[in-house]
Amino acid sequence: MNTPRDGGVRLAVVQLDDYGPWTTTPEPRRETDLQALQARLFATVADFFGDRDGYAFAGRYDNMLGVANHIDPEAFTRLQERVANQYPVTVSVGVGTAPTPVAALEAAGDVLQAAGSAQETDRREVLDHRVVDGATPGTLTVAHFDVVDVTGELTDRVSPDVAERTVRRTMLALSERLAEEHAAVTQFVGGDNAIAVCPDVGRPALESVLEHVRSETGVELQVGVGHGPSAHAAGFEAKHALEACRATGSRIEGPWGVADD
Repeated sequence: MNTPRDGGVRLAVVQLDDYGPWTTTPEPRRETDLQALQARLFATVADFFGDRDGYAFAGRYDNMLGVANHIDPEAFTRLQERVANQYPVTVSVGVGTAPTPVAALEAAGDVLQAAGSAQETDRREVLDHRVVDGATPGTLTVAHFDVVDVTGELTDRVSPDVAERTVRRTMLALSERLAEEHAAVTQFVGGDNAIAVCPDVGRPALESVLEHVRSETGVELQVGVGHGPSAHAAGFEAKHALEACRATGSRIEGPWGVADD
């Protein structure tokens, strides 16, 4: 398993408080209304992280997560205030700082579970931070994956349902492999794209990941990798590296020198 490039990673879980009962009280709410609320709420969360050089992921919408290496845990009180003022729900936030993304996400989840169930009416606007092994936020590695020629291979050839199931099956295989082998946290971000927050990974490790996914799903992926002091910086570098894949036909691009390959 790889170790962090420099320091650790800080992840946060933003969990809606007592959301289930609200969706059915005083009577079940229309699904379209719930979906619209979730979309607006995620936009607020994404703006909060983005304004602080972080990344936000929708997750299950009632459990969102984000990369928060440049965010002081106490700053999440501002997000909680913003949500309480703008929406009919509140959020609790668990923050984890750990040597690897998987450990950081587990720590953030443990904070919320220790505070009580998400369905408890008296658990509201919890905010706590757990540090694992004395880790501090450091340089991040972000890998941005997408399907090679998704339009030609899926969008223009099969039904939308088959295309969506194929992409989601592929992203699940990718996220499981990266978590098990590299302690990375991977999120599907729409279309045919996934973003992984990783410990430092080299080209051979990524070649193995891509081959595993291809053998499991029959789908070929390409990936751009970036390093940086924040999620925004690392992700932007990864996005440019992915564009290099698309332009040159290579499957892996990143900021490695000869010694790192």
